Amino acid sequence: MAAAPVWSVDPRTGKQRERVADEATAADVDAAVQAAHRALPALADRAARAAFLRAAAQRLEADGERLVAAADAESALGLPRLTGELGRTTGQLRAFADEVEDGGHLDVIIDRADPAHTPPRPDLRRYKLPIGVVAVYAASNFPLAFSVPGGDTASALAAGCPVVVKAHPDHPATSQLCAAALRAAAADTQLPEDVVSVVHGFEAGVELVRHPRVSAAGFTGSVKGGRALFDAAAARPRPIPFHGELGSLNPVVVTPAAAAERAEQIGEGLGGSMTLGTGQFCVKPGLVLVPEGADGDRLLAALSATLRATAPGHLLDDRMRDAFLAGTAGRAGLASVATPVAAGTGEDERTVRPGLFAVAAADLGAEHELLFEECFGPVTVAVRYAGETEAEAVLGRIEGSLTATVHLGADEAAAGGGGAARLVARLTALAGRVLVNGWPTGVAVAPAQHHGGPYPATTSTSTSVGATALERWLRPVVFQDTPEALLPPELRDANPLGLPRRVDGVREQPAADGAARGAAAG
Repeated sequence: MAAAPVWSVDPRTGKQRERVADEATAADVDAAVQAAHRALPALADRAARAAFLRAAAQRLEADGERLVAAADAESALGLPRLTGELGRTTGQLRAFADEVEDGGHLDVIIDRADPAHTPPRPDLRRYKLPIGVVAVYAASNFPLAFSVPGGDTASALAAGCPVVVKAHPDHPATSQLCAAALRAAAADTQLPEDVVSVVHGFEAGVELVRHPRVSAAGFTGSVKGGRALFDAAAARPRPIPFHGELGSLNPVVVTPAAAAERAEQIGEGLGGSMTLGTGQFCVKPGLVLVPEGADGDRLLAALSATLRATAPGHLLDDRMRDAFLAGTAGRAGLASVATPVAAGTGEDERTVRPGLFAVAAADLGAEHELLFEECFGPVTVAVRYAGETEAEAVLGRIEGSLTATVHLGADEAAAGGGGAARLVARLTALAGRVLVNGWPTGVAVAPAQHHGGPYPATTSTSTSVGATALERWLRPVVFQDTPEALLPPELRDANPLGLPRRVDGVREQPAADGAARGAAAG
């Protein structure tokens, strides 16, 4: 049987643009994984890895105009948004190159032998090694930053792991162009091109997570798809780590004091956040606790006006459009749920209009469970609450999220303690990133960033954004009473690679010139 073709489709028209590739067979997946496995030793050199990541950023920038045009044609996200996304993508590649050169990710710990210790302590030297070939499942809503050249790929390569990417069907042409850029960058830096490869097709994704030479996987997508792959990863004869970002409601709590002070500002800000990218951000605020009363009314009036003034937009594909329309219709049909702004199709029938649902906290019953599930697209649910008890009852029904936000009054924020502190602590239990007086859309690429949260936000405690994202692709190993000549260079007393490390409980940071020599040597 001939392999099924992979088509690039324009979401603005629904028409096929070009035939990009064929869906990968089991033999194709095996060939890609085996080639990646053979490339693993070549990534052991830290200097080569750092040079490769920087070369990849340069290649993507050099082809930026074509990449952005292709991504726009396949996603309808717009040239300004995608130009910024390209900058984010190349920026995180360079940031990971810096992390590789620093060497801190190796987490070197040395405890020298101490016979006087109780019990006597042998010589122990610990660091981290690449876990092996990593499977990456690209996201639909970020065709660059969370796709072939995105954070999962960049962090895995930085850790020293070759990557096989299962391209998302919404942007196959963009995926091919990005893969070509990364493979060319590998050749530029004398690395095997197979440190990165791409496969297409649903069955290819299943084959990939089951392949015995795949050692870990990263996924960004739906709860249903991610959970199926997570279960497959766990059911293998040799289970592997599966770092999945699945779904997130991203609750927002507005206190009465905040609503009294700046209801209109909060309403307008919420409208901008929930419609950014046509509501297709994984951190879109999907449920907002708004106090009952006149101040809350003013907030919702400002939000409604903002939504009505927002132009209809395209979703990433017809499947997502259909799911959005079905999801909003289902929510609108629930008892006691009002629709201040009705979501629906735009004038050209291929676009969607944003929507708003409102319900009293006191009216929420078991039949309203749908309101506590993510609806991908430009829609949110406002829950009107009266007092802390009702707010807590609503928060108690929310599952793990990537983010949780609170808007406080000026005195609440300045004073700290009391109800504000309790609320921040409560939201901390729900999410991996807690915001005060801000909006969750926009995830800064920074060393301290954490993009993850309790299940179903993610299937692990790790982050997919920020410097520590590469920790997902490392495994620790300790050497006990090993002669110096047999130790890896990273663990020798002289620290020939100039690595930051902790020795007998004391942190050591080598001089800058030593770190530079170490990166060049290691």
